Amino acid sequence: MVPLPKRKLSKGRRDRRRSQDALQAANLVQCSNCGEMRLPHTVCSNCGHYQGKEVLDLGKESKKK
Repeated sequence: MVPLPKRKLSKGRRDRRRSQDALQAANLVQCSNCGEMRLPHTVCSNCGHYQGKEVLDLGKESKKK
C-alpha cells in the first residue's frame, strides 16, 4: 500500500504553494541613449536618461563619492 496524507490539504494552502509557478521574468527594454537594459517607464540607472532627455546628472554624483 502506498502512503496517503492523513488530512486533506485546503484549497488555500494548495493554491499558495502553486502561486510560485506563475512567476515570470521582469520585462526589460533597451535604453535609447546607451543601450543598457532597464525596466520600462523608469530612468536608466546607467546614463540617467528617460524618454530621450537627461533627467539625472550621474557624472556629478559619481565625483562626489
